[in-house]
Amino acid sequence: MTASVSNNTFVEPTRISANALAATQLPLGERITYIRKKKWFGYPLATETLDKLEDLLTYPRSDRMPNLLITGDTNNGKTSLIKEFIKRYPAQDNPDGGTIKVPVFFTQAPPIPDEGRFYDEMLEALFAPYRSTDKIGKKEKMVLRLLKVIDARMLVIDEIHNILAGPINRQQAFLNAMKNLGNNLQIPIVALGTKEAFRAIHTDDQLANRFKSVYLPKWEYGVEYRRLLSTFEYTLALKEPSNLSDKQIASEILRMSEGVIGEVAEIISEAAAYALRNHQEAITLDILRDIKWVLPSKRAKMV
Repeated sequence: MTASVSNNTFVEPTRISANALAATQLPLGERITYIRKKKWFGYPLATETLDKLEDLLTYPRSDRMPNLLITGDTNNGKTSLIKEFIKRYPAQDNPDGGTIKVPVFFTQAPPIPDEGRFYDEMLEALFAPYRSTDKIGKKEKMVLRLLKVIDARMLVIDEIHNILAGPINRQQAFLNAMKNLGNNLQIPIVALGTKEAFRAIHTDDQLANRFKSVYLPKWEYGVEYRRLLSTFEYTLALKEPSNLSDKQIASEILRMSEGVIGEVAEIISEAAAYALRNHQEAITLDILRDIKWVLPSKRAKMV
């Protein structure tokens, strides 16, 4: 499955942005820091997914709220996407006084399906005083009360595939805890995880029926991929064109990244930093080979 393509015409953008151009005048260390700073790139599927999240956030409260499951390979943009969404709806002061408002509450599933640790994670994020030895029922009531106090309108749970790292009865208990939060708060739940997350959610038929799915595929060579590389180049503080969208360089970056967008970003960042340290102002095929990038699949086998 490939990333969505809006049309078949490739258009080269203006070479670099005004900010990137200004950054070319910075000292070496600051230029490298600028290049390595995480940036958001709104490719079509990401934009479509953000629109789905917008729809969920404004969905009227009901007894049966819709939910969304976002899956994809590790480092393929799931967390970056949700962080971009949270940036659009940050925590805000409450005009009526009291605690802040947090429209999108982000948390992470524990390494194993454990209700108590799940509530602990949320209570930590809420800066709530609690004891890890408290009964699960007490923790649940605290979480429900505090999420209502901050007026949470969406609950985001990352690393949801961790549910599978435990026996079936623990998995079911964890899924029930998720379901109870959604039912009691009447807010949508957005779950993020690897492809295994789909299997994790679908171990509960009732919960699975409430989750629509978005899969972020690995990239393949094509017009949309070339557009993506041009967008990356637009942000690079390099004085000469690298022509990342040209076939040879684009194909080499795709091979090195194995189609994972996070790897694409890191390869370009590392290659640009290497170029600057070696008194060059563009990324070339030789530089891509010189950085001695280890393929993600080989890295996984080293663990």
